Amino acid sequence: MNKDLLELYSDYLLSAFSHTTATGLSAMTGGEVSHDKVSRFLSEQDVDSRTLWRLVKPVVRQLEKEADKDEMIGALIIDDTIEEKPYTDESELVCWHYDHSQGRNVKGINLISALYQVGEASIPVAFELVKKSEWVFDEKKEKFQRKSPQTKNEHYRKMLGACAKNHISFGYVLNDVWYASSENMSFVKEELDKEFIMPLKSNRKVVLSLEDKRRGTYERVSSLELEEDPTLKVYLEQLEFPVLLAKQLFKNEDGSEGVLYLVSSDLTLDYERMRTIYQRRWKVEEYHKSLKVNAAFANSPTKTTRTQSNHFFASIYAFFKLERMKISTKMNHFALRSRIYLKAIQAAYRELQRIRLSAVEGQVPA
Repeated sequence: MNKDLLELYSDYLLSAFSHTTATGLSAMTGGEVSHDKVSRFLSEQDVDSRTLWRLVKPVVRQLEKEADKDEMIGALIIDDTIEEKPYTDESELVCWHYDHSQGRNVKGINLISALYQVGEASIPVAFELVKKSEWVFDEKKEKFQRKSPQTKNEHYRKMLGACAKNHISFGYVLNDVWYASSENMSFVKEELDKEFIMPLKSNRKVVLSLEDKRRGTYERVSSLELEEDPTLKVYLEQLEFPVLLAKQLFKNEDGSEGVLYLVSSDLTLDYERMRTIYQRRWKVEEYHKSLKVNAAFANSPTKTTRTQSNHFFASIYAFFKLERMKISTKMNHFALRSRIYLKAIQAAYRELQRIRLSAVEGQVPA
């Protein structure tokens, strides 16, 4: 991928406050870069997670050095988000996905990301755009529907494996309940030799001892009499090693009380430490929000799978650039964008005054 054009295009995504187009970028440069050149840039080749890693690697390595000096532990946060595209033509990329937050299928793009989080920094180091390139017949619905050749859990393990291969320094893997399978837990602990903190569904089955595990006398985690603060060593069904279990109470937006069951492979943690580390998972929600609001993730009329994918890649890279600016300026993404927007309004106002005064004087503005 043309690095100079990537820098220009991603800057354009951060500068624009409406739909981003090749024509719009060309106009922004005063015609120095033609819209055809931008279109070719988006369609010339496929870019992937390896390309992203090459771009962010120097910053990650610097953060690792600083973390090592300050004795901070890095974490990898994996999560996915769906950007709805109800009016875009369906394809293997823009198709129907189940949205757990809404409890229904939505048409859009499904992005899975791995975020390296340490200190105040959150850097995307791997990503996958879920592409449903296969067709299968659903006997229950009596119709063909799209399917990805890899499940999201397979993408999860593939991305973690790539991060480990790239020697990213992290101590914990954090994710939500949808990735908290026994297979994923075993992969993190036994294959990668890392620790995890994950939430459990209330119906996950546990026992309190190896003897009970051998007898198979499991019970639902929600049936255990747990206080909020203490931790308890338990054994999960289909998991060979013990984990630490903690119960966390929280308030929902409607004022009702919710319960979160957290488990960790790190048996040395106490409740407060486990809770504090897992709170870092919220950084991925901030990433998703900023990606969509500040980095023009969905604000592109690109039509083909390749141009759409490359636009989304550039948007992720634009987020990375915002994060670098956040670290250096101590301003969050939204404050940075507000500053850019204010400068744009001021420039527009000055231009308006110039045109208005020229009109009053009977001159034609240049």
